[in-house]
Amino acid sequence: MLNTVKTLCSLSGVSGWEDEVRDYILSRVMDLADSVETDLMGNLFAFKKGETTPNSPVMVCAHMDEVGLIVTDITEEGYLRFDSVGGIDRRVLPGKRVFVGPEAVPGVIGLKPKHLATAAEMEGSVPALDALRIDIGAESSEEAKKLVKPGMRAVFDPTVYEFGNGYLKAKALDDRVGCAAMLKLLERELPVDTWFVFTVQEEVGCRGAGAAAERIRPGTALVLEGTTAGDLGGVSSGDAVCELGKGVVIPFMDRGTIYPRDFWETVTATADKNGIQWQTKTKVAGGTDASAIQRRAAGARVITMSAPLRSIHSPASVGKISDILLLPELAWHVLEDLSHEA
Repeated sequence: MLNTVKTLCSLSGVSGWEDEVRDYILSRVMDLADSVETDLMGNLFAFKKGETTPNSPVMVCAHMDEVGLIVTDITEEGYLRFDSVGGIDRRVLPGKRVFVGPEAVPGVIGLKPKHLATAAEMEGSVPALDALRIDIGAESSEEAKKLVKPGMRAVFDPTVYEFGNGYLKAKALDDRVGCAAMLKLLERELPVDTWFVFTVQEEVGCRGAGAAAERIRPGTALVLEGTTAGDLGGVSSGDAVCELGKGVVIPFMDRGTIYPRDFWETVTATADKNGIQWQTKTKVAGGTDASAIQRRAAGARVITMSAPLRSIHSPASVGKISDILLLPELAWHVLEDLSHEA
């Protein structure tokens, strides 16, 4: 599974441009699922028969898209103006390497240098997006336009590496860890018939998941995710929300969903019974595809299971490999529990 995570994180898949990620996943699921299809939004559906058939459909989902940038204009000097796609903290942008468009044109996000900035510009302010430019090494607008057009997306440097005591650095760990976990599940015999949905446009409002839930109308949905961990220097454990190395994160509530209490208790008890390390969030924060799934059709019983990630939505997210590998294990045991309800 670790190699799958690395491969997925190296691919480009900004919201609305998930093609590379979907094509790779499609190449993997064709021989694993009983049926495979896509919808007009670009969601990828893979259905696999299990030992039992549930009373209502079971859905497992993870989103294929990642945060990134979109080119909005090209200046006379050949620099690229841009905006963000998804929630990016603009403090992380200056000086970062990016790749633009389908040809992966290399560029660097530039900012007016310190010795040319005014006092007001330096006074503890975070640069506005409009103050930043992507430098692709072009010397004019005409030269830049031969390589890049407005509307093209830009992604962070896709370099992936392991470091320290079992840590992994990559862009897009949110939510390629969930996609990799689903591929791992598809490789196994399943205890219950299951729809696996690789969704689009989660980072811009959980749009794909809503359409997918209308199509499948699940009675139960498991959302596999990456979530914000703030366990950095100077942050107390309560303010960290969750921590790397402490297992799967199972929130009881986030900004989009209040998870059904009985289902939350069942899933956490399943983790305990099977010796799977887990934690919950110490703050109500974030949101997932669960919010869109829960509110569609007749509603659904939902739960989110996540790997904690530092520096999420940045060029260098960090996860603990041991946490990531627990995701498919816990999800499989929850599916096993659902098979007894069939």
